[in-house]
Amino acid sequence: MKKTLFALIILLSASTNAQNYQLVWFEEFSNSTIESANWTHETGGNGWGNNELQYYTNRDVNSYILGGNLVIEAKKESYSGKNYTSARMITKGKRNFTYGKIEARIRLPYGQGIWPAFWMLGENISTVGWPSCGEIDIMELIGGGANDKKVYGTAHWQTNIHASYGGNYTISSGIFANDYHVFSIIWNSKSIQWFVDGNKYVTLDITDAALQAFHKNNFIILNLAVGGNWPGNPDATTIFPQKMYVDYVRVYQEVPAATEEEGNNLPGEFRLQNNFPNPFNPATEIGYQVKSNSFVTLKVFNVLGNEITTLVNEEKPAGKYSVSFDASNSGQPLPSGIYYCTMTAGSFSEAKKMLLLK
Repeated sequence: MKKTLFALIILLSASTNAQNYQLVWFEEFSNSTIESANWTHETGGNGWGNNELQYYTNRDVNSYILGGNLVIEAKKESYSGKNYTSARMITKGKRNFTYGKIEARIRLPYGQGIWPAFWMLGENISTVGWPSCGEIDIMELIGGGANDKKVYGTAHWQTNIHASYGGNYTISSGIFANDYHVFSIIWNSKSIQWFVDGNKYVTLDITDAALQAFHKNNFIILNLAVGGNWPGNPDATTIFPQKMYVDYVRVYQEVPAATEEEGNNLPGEFRLQNNFPNPFNPATEIGYQVKSNSFVTLKVFNVLGNEITTLVNEEKPAGKYSVSFDASNSGQPLPSGIYYCTMTAGSFSEAKKMLLLK
């Protein structure tokens, strides 16, 4: 049912979303395995700068797809000199973003020493290091007792010293492990705002020159740590295994009001245009624009996130292009309904709705 709701709610409302946000990238975890085009597993047991106790693996017992969810599972077991295993997944070099509404629907684990996180780091971390690259913690929970009902949102950056600012949000009843919740930020050139289930709880002004790290590309991280400087170690009350269920990750970005283009001037950015005609039967033209020589991929998917076809997958010089999608030549008869095309070019990613009406 999640995938049908995605089609009806997200694809139909993406371009009419309040504040003119459009869905530009999503991960619904609808395939049977983790999508390597989006995610890389970071592995190792070096403490990760926080004296954490787990060894991160790429094994399918620590991260896997189950019922349309990504499950990251922390286990108590001896592995490569550590007493715990878990997983840490990143989109670095594959999907990165500057600004937007970035959200995930997650059911969190619980217990002393358990530390799940949904967060972002600057894509330039390899060259400038941390915290100069900037860090945006969209959601962190340090488990145990009353902590199981509280999450944190924090930003880290570098001035003369490591600086940080954030806040926390406590649910009124139960704990975050009892049900799914939506954790999000709205990030633009002026501020970062943190939300739980649409409730804003902290805002950071990022217009100061010292916060330039938050005006550059960031990649997304999902991980489940065990122990460390902040949560402390597990104790006799901690139950294993612990699981973090991620229903989806979605990224929206503000779309400027449409303006009429003159002549053959090249755009100031990459752009995927709406297809025409729309609705279509059986064929439609999809336009796109490229600002500089780039490797462009254009694909068509159904509402379940299954790929129908690849229309473009090659290097393109700057210019305006059009490609035809013919539903009658897709290898199998396609039923009437909503489909969508996605364009990627470097770090740019965008999705547009198409309606096949027979």
